Order: sequence, then structure tokens, then C-alpha cells
Amino acid sequence: MKRHFRWIALPVIMLLSGCISGVDYGKVRHADYVADPRCTPQAGAPVDGAALPLFFVTSRLPDCRTADIELLSYRGDRVRYGRFAAPRDVKVGGKERFRTPLALQDQSDWWRALQAETDRRHGRVLLYVHGYRESFETTTKDMAQIARMTGFDGPVIAYSWPSQHDVLGYAVDETNMYHDVRNFRDFLKSLAEQPWVREVVIVSHSLGARLVVPAIAYVDRAAPSADSRNISNIILASPDIDRETFERDISDGVLTAAKVARDRRITLYVSLKDKALAASRALHGYPRLGSPYCFDPYEAADLTAEGLPERCYPDAIPGLTVIDTTDVSRGTTGHSNFLLSAAACRDFIAVIAGKRTRPERSPTRWRHVFRLLPDPSMPKEMDETICHRNAEAETP
Repeated sequence: MKRHFRWIALPVIMLLSGCISGVDYGKVRHADYVADPRCTPQAGAPVDGAALPLFFVTSRLPDCRTADIELLSYRGDRVRYGRFAAPRDVKVGGKERFRTPLALQDQSDWWRALQAETDRRHGRVLLYVHGYRESFETTTKDMAQIARMTGFDGPVIAYSWPSQHDVLGYAVDETNMYHDVRNFRDFLKSLAEQPWVREVVIVSHSLGARLVVPAIAYVDRAAPSADSRNISNIILASPDIDRETFERDISDGVLTAAKVARDRRITLYVSLKDKALAASRALHGYPRLGSPYCFDPYEAADLTAEGLPERCYPDAIPGLTVIDTTDVSRGTTGHSNFLLSAAACRDFIAVIAGKRTRPERSPTRWRHVFRLLPDPSMPKEMDETICHRNAEAETP
């Protein structure tokens, strides 16, 4: 029997080894990347906040060997802080490269700069956590778009963990995401504890939700005030979380009755056309929170018998709102509708601004679930402009 099992397992292992990318350590010692003093900036070192208006926190390994610092896909030796501007195409060694202008900053200086920017606005901070298959450049591109699109009235922070930016690197991304749980939760706790932070708006995409949800629960338990009430508006876009696990645990954790009574809420953006989450479901065996896939065939049959779309959502939980973007899905994977679809972008902008309802949301038989439907006044040609994909785009 064991010999028979080995013959069955061997081709499976060979198949997986050809479809999953491991971690290539590289030809350079990691210590050499950070040997330059710029990787350990001194207190008081100047940073041009006007040229680099956005904030970042990262556990990625920086490469400080060249004139322009680059953040890599490797795990760093510690969490680092800095400022950045929207990425752009630049010439490096005679070739066009997509690069994010950035500067690392002393941690204490970074917190002082964040406080100054928060005090200058309205005490609100927007924190974005990316998902699977992202580089630092793609993360900062999305963060810069979110800042433009929402016109957020406070500082914005991109938290970047060491995703591999590789379609075959999902297993490594999961490993690095779990490895980064302590880093992120400690940072979020520090942010929530600042007396000058009135509200933390948290946006996560895809796999990033698995960092965000447990981190908020940790802050709730560990914060001295024991209520962490400034973490109130939580947005999970295409969350790659086990749906049943979320349903089972969320009311006893992030959305307890006490937290909801203090105005905490979660908005989910989901799509049945999300190919990335369909692949994740196939890999994990159970449906993901960001996809209204009907795992139970009997439930699907009942919906069909009633003439309803075969879409299954998480249970109604106080504080939870589900926005179904299936009918306005965009992109080759349908995994980033909140950044690509005009209808979804407008809804996302409203949620960031603190709005609870919108007339454009179509109600369903479930009181906590709403659909976004195509709007003839917003053809696909307007998606880029309304979503501010480019810095030059203007809202009509």
C-alpha cells in the first residue's frame, strides 16, 4: 500500500514543483543590501515631505546599494518606515523601469511627521494593506490611486509585507503573510494608541485581509483603553479568507456587540467573477469570503428554483455590509473591482467618506447585501477617469 501511494504521490509532487515558485535567495548576501547607512537613517535626517507626501511601513528587505533605494520581495531584518511618491517609469541602466521614489526615515521622525500631517487635517488616517502577488511598486501605485480617487482628508499609509509579485508564489506569499502577523499587529496597535488619531480607516485587498482581521482583534484585546474605538471603518476588498471561519469568529472578535454599538463596521466587496478567489477556493477546498460562490449545491438549487442568481453570501451579522460587484466586474481576473470599475469605485469613495447608504446600491432579499448594477451613464470608457487610475485623470 505504501509503495502504491508513493507512485500516486510522485506525479502530484512533480506537478506542484513545476507550478509553485520557491524563494530564490539571490546572489547577494542580505546583509550587503542594508550595509549602506541609508538603510538605517539617523534621527533628524531630512526628508522632503512635499516631494514624498505619502507614508509607508514595510517589512521588505531594502536594497540600499544603488542611488535609488529599492524594496525587495525578501523578508527584511526589521520593520522600516519611510515616505514615498506615486511610482513612475524611469531609466535604469538604459532600460525603462517602474520605480517608486522613496526615502527611509528614522522611526521617531516618521511618527512626528505623521502626527503633524494628521493634526493639520481632521485626525483621520487611511491605512492600506495589499494582497497576493504585489511588489512595492504595484502596492504604492494602488495606494496613490486610492489617495487621488478618494481625496482622503488625512495622511495615507501603505503597509507592505514581502509578497513575491509572482503568479506562482502564492504559497510563499501565504507563508510571508503569516510570518508578518506580529509586525503588522504591533504597528497597528501603535497607530491606534496615538491620542492624535481620531479615526483609522483600514482598507485591505485579497490576502491582506488575513493580516488585518486578526490584527484588529489583537489591538482590541491589547489596547490600554480596551476599546480601540478609533478603528471603526474597515473595508475588505476581495478578501481571501475562509468564509465559514469568518462567519464563525467575527461576532466574537472584531464585530462584537460592544464594538458595533461604538460605530465599528465592515464593508465587503465581493464578486462571483473573481478568478483569483476561484483559484484560492480550488486550492483550499472551501469558498472564500470575497466570492459569493454557493458551496452547498442544495442552497444553489433552492436559489435557482426561486428564480434568483446562484450567489451565496456570509450570514447577516450586525455591523457587516456586503457589496456585490459581480455585475460591474472589470479586469482579466475581476479581483480588483474597487480600483477598476466606475460603479465600484464610486461606492468605495463613499464608504471611505463614512457614508452608510447609497441610492445606487440595489437591495437584495438579504438586508445586509446590495448589488451594484451597470449604469448606462457610466460606460466602460469612463472607468479609468472615475477611478483616477492615472494622476492626470479628471472626474467628469
